[in-house]
Amino acid sequence: MNVMYFAWVRERIGVPQEKVETEAATVNDLIAELTAREDRYAAAFADTSALRVALDQELSDFDAPLTGVQEVAFFPPMTGG
Repeated sequence: MNVMYFAWVRERIGVPQEKVETEAATVNDLIAELTAREDRYAAAFADTSALRVALDQELSDFDAPLTGVQEVAFFPPMTGG
């Protein structure tokens, strides 16, 4: 699956996107796998309340299943003005 990172998430991880082979059932499981990789992922996902996630370009929840999902995007909440 393609995992994309935006804004400060990308800055902490150091790449805008990557292909990830995963057995994760949910977004939370994917985050657990990623944070176990390296400290940079742990830093990016330290506070998931400061993050949003989209699955195949649709805003979703962290407990959402990943079955059939091809793209996961992590980004901070957007503000308007």
